[in-house]
Amino acid sequence: MQIKLPDEVLYIIDTLEKSGYEAFAVGGCVRDSLLEKEPQDWDICTSALPEQMMSCFAEHHVIETGLKHGTVTIVLNKKPFECTTYRVDGKYKDNRRPENVKFVNVLKRDLARRDFTINAMAYNPKVGLVDYYDGQQDLIAKQIKCVGNADKRFSEDALRIMRALRFASVFGFSIEENTAQAMQNNKKLLGNIAVERIAVELNNLIVGDRVRELLSAHLPVIFEIIPELEPMAGFEQNNPYHCYDVLTHTLVSIDAAPKDLVLRLTMLFHDIGKPKCYTESDDGIGHFYEHQQESSDMAGAILSRLKYDKATSQAVKELVLYHDANIEPSKKHIKRWLNRIGHDRFLQLLEVKRADAMAQSDTHRQAKLNAIDAILPLLDEIIALQQCFSLKDLAIDGRDLINVGITEGSEIGKILNRLVDMVIDEEVENDKSALLECVYRQKDENLPNCS
Repeated sequence: MQIKLPDEVLYIIDTLEKSGYEAFAVGGCVRDSLLEKEPQDWDICTSALPEQMMSCFAEHHVIETGLKHGTVTIVLNKKPFECTTYRVDGKYKDNRRPENVKFVNVLKRDLARRDFTINAMAYNPKVGLVDYYDGQQDLIAKQIKCVGNADKRFSEDALRIMRALRFASVFGFSIEENTAQAMQNNKKLLGNIAVERIAVELNNLIVGDRVRELLSAHLPVIFEIIPELEPMAGFEQNNPYHCYDVLTHTLVSIDAAPKDLVLRLTMLFHDIGKPKCYTESDDGIGHFYEHQQESSDMAGAILSRLKYDKATSQAVKELVLYHDANIEPSKKHIKRWLNRIGHDRFLQLLEVKRADAMAQSDTHRQAKLNAIDAILPLLDEIIALQQCFSLKDLAIDGRDLINVGITEGSEIGKILNRLVDMVIDEEVENDKSALLECVYRQKDENLPNCS
């Protein structure tokens, strides 16, 4: 087994070996190389102590990244390479990080402390692949499996529960049975983990492969971090438009959406308010009036709790709010939506509606998909012809109104917005002269019909 190491990594390993130390590429870079993926980072482990590493590379830029944990960063050709002394971890008291580490000089002991077998392999050109825990076989089997005792691994660092899901999703792997059971056993420890770290893992999980199967198989873990999802499980919709309960519909719709974080978060939350909004008519048909607003509000609260950035939160809230809105395949109606939410958000909304339809009853699915398909050429034409649908497209602006004697700011805004409405409704041409004629004829804050 040969892995092509970057020249810088070869240089680091060779330099340490010439000084009498062991050194190996380790962890994710070895895993990714075996998967024939380009590693994002190259990490090295060594028997050399931090001060010995700094001595070996005294002529290079060396950053004291974390000396008490045995890590220095060696900068070669303007690229950083973390190099860490073999170590074993001390006691974990916060279910996240060890209180201290102990340096050792045996590679196997260092690899034994790592999370999953696929991340516990090391390599150097002379020795070849070092794989004490059958990580290569687990790569072949496409499974995530803990190194050693799975309960211990997760109790040490509960974030590993989310990392297991993330790796399974990113690589399209399953989770080995004992590892999966240990995830359930230790799920409550996630309450000790910073929500920002959980959100990072959730993001990678939700945009990966097999997300429906993974979420379905590990719902108790997901409910631990987003308990608002639990009432959706088994909640029947009793509606001819739907063939799944609310949660199953949600999981199918996530799978149907493009691998985009905002879109998949939107699908995760788009119906989260349905259990609170359920009513049933005399004929036994289920209805969810106002669930869009309820779901949007809940999504915003959850994303805030998980400390998502404002832009992501706002985008998801808006898409959830409008996910069920009727969009007619007409230029006027499309321009109205473009005016309301903008071109990029409108494209996202169409993707949301498509994913939503893909998770509904096949009785109505094709009609909904056809309606979306009918919108796209009209949208393309509007954009290609640069047709007006917003203030920035209007042939006049505030300065033109000031020039004709309208100086009050609120009045200017009202007039310009009304003119945009009229252009969209084709009551007046988007032409400076025609628009100013409307302005000249205005008698109050409501513009007359100037067509």
